[in-house]
This record gives sequence, structure tokens and C-alpha cells, in this order.
Amino acid sequence: MIEGPYLDFEKPILELQKKISDMEEFSRVENIELTSEIKALQGKLQKLQDNIFSNLSRWQRVQLARHPKRPYTLDYINAVTTDFVELHGDRYFADDKAMVGGFAKLDDRPILILGQQKGRDTKMKLQRNFGMANPEGYRKALRLMQMASKFGRAIIILIDTPGAFPGVGAEERGQAESIARNLREMTVLEVPIIVVIIGEGASGGALGIGIGDRIYMMENAWYSVISPEGCAAILWRDAAKAPDAAEALRLTAQDVAELGLIDGIIPEPEGGAHRDPQTTATGLKECLIKGLAELDPLGPEERILQRIQKYRRMGVYNE
Repeated sequence: MIEGPYLDFEKPILELQKKISDMEEFSRVENIELTSEIKALQGKLQKLQDNIFSNLSRWQRVQLARHPKRPYTLDYINAVTTDFVELHGDRYFADDKAMVGGFAKLDDRPILILGQQKGRDTKMKLQRNFGMANPEGYRKALRLMQMASKFGRAIIILIDTPGAFPGVGAEERGQAESIARNLREMTVLEVPIIVVIIGEGASGGALGIGIGDRIYMMENAWYSVISPEGCAAILWRDAAKAPDAAEALRLTAQDVAELGLIDGIIPEPEGGAHRDPQTTATGLKECLIKGLAELDPLGPEERILQRIQKYRRMGVYNE
């Protein structure tokens, strides 16, 4: 049974689940045999779920990517790695809690893993700044990635952000410069880099840690130059047009794969990653291990060349 909070398009499922639950309770209390009726409703429920989740609109996938119970970066780090040691600070200004990272082991392989972290409750959301990093977050990420490259450790990056923080202080401390520097420096890091968009991948906030040899997306993640609400506010001056903007932006994993911008899609359980986080984490881990196995035979120069060519090909097409 779906536990709250739930999304609008899930209401028919919840209503049918409640009907089944009520019938099971009635059968138990009144000692009436209703097994066949309950079984029929359960079959109807499965068909309803299959129909809804196999025909999700782009806006509905955006909603799933934002589900408050969806696994976040630290959830995946704890699920797929061991011996994680978080490192802090950019050595210039502060420690940005919206960006987390440290060294860990993937199976027995030492790696660096980092990404944006959102909060669950109000206190943690404020502490993590809703997953929106400041310049010091991107500088911390670059410091850790350069350290990983120095010691020959592969880099795993998990992206989940509504964007880089747009506050005045962030701009004063060089938000655009910090992101631009990351783009330049990540391009020439000598170790394998795997990037996974696990939830929201919005604008430069995502791209600031988004350069990699392999780019993957969770099935219900989204990746775009701007959020649907931001796009709607610019085009129609009405954030309520976000569902229309989502359709126009073609921001789902399926869309981005068709455009050739990612290397693969990581499946999620029916209904989203929050329905079965462990199964989702297992799929993520298998994808990471496979990706690293593909990249390991390459030497640093060949790896960097392929990385540069990968991004040069984006946006190029023939009519």
C-alpha cells in the first residue's frame, strides 16, 4: 500500500487499495468468505498500477523525482558503498552542507563519491539548503575530485538538485566562476568519472559536477537546462504552466537518452525508487561496477580524449 505523502495521479490506486483493505477487514470481522472477490480486486489493482506507471507524463515523472521519500545521495552512499569517510570544506570560505563527498569502497575498490544532498524535514532542508549548492560547495567538490585524481581513485557523482543557489551572497562569492572552473578541470581529470542523475538535474547546478566518462539517469529522474516552473515563468509568466513546460523541455531520462546525452537508464521499481530503495540501490551499484569495468582498460590520455569528444558531439546532427 502506498504510504503518504502521495501524488495526485496515485489517488485511484489509493482508493482501490482502501477498498481491498476494507473488504479484508470486513471478511475477517464478519467471518465471511470473500477470497475470490478480494483476489479479483487485487488483479484490478495490479492492472491499474501497470496502466498508470507505464503511461506517465513528463510532469508526473518530475513529481516522482521530487517525491519526499525518494532516496537521496547519502541514502545511496550508505546502500552501495562501505567505509565512507565524509570530507568537509573548500579551504577558501566554508563547508557547504548541500554538497557531500568523501572516500569509500565500492565492493573492495577505493573510490571518491559525492553529490548534492537534500533534507527530509524542515530543519534538514534548511541546513542542506534544499540541495542547492553555493560556490563553496562546487569548490569543495573540485578539491575532492582533484585529490581523488592525485591518488588514482575513480570518481562517482550523484546529482540531485533544483539548481545552484541563486542568492546574492552566492553571486558575490563567484557562483558562475566556480561552476565554470569545475567544467574545465573535470574535463582533464585522469581517473574514470561516472555521473548519475538520481533525482533532479537542473541547470548549471547539475552541470557543475556533471562532466563524466559515463552519464546515467534513474528512470524517473529529469535533466534540463531549467526547471519546468522556471521555464513556464519565462515563457508564459505563469508557473502553473509547468506541466506544459515539462512536455516542451523533453527532460525525462527517456527523452535525454534519445537525444544521445546519456549512456543509459537505471530502472526503478514500479511507482518510483521510494517504493523499493534497496532494489533501486542494487541496480545503481551494478551500473557503477559495469561502467568502471568499461573505463578501466583506458589510459588517462585516451580517457580524457574520449571525454572531450563525448561532449563535442552533443548538439551536432545531420538533416
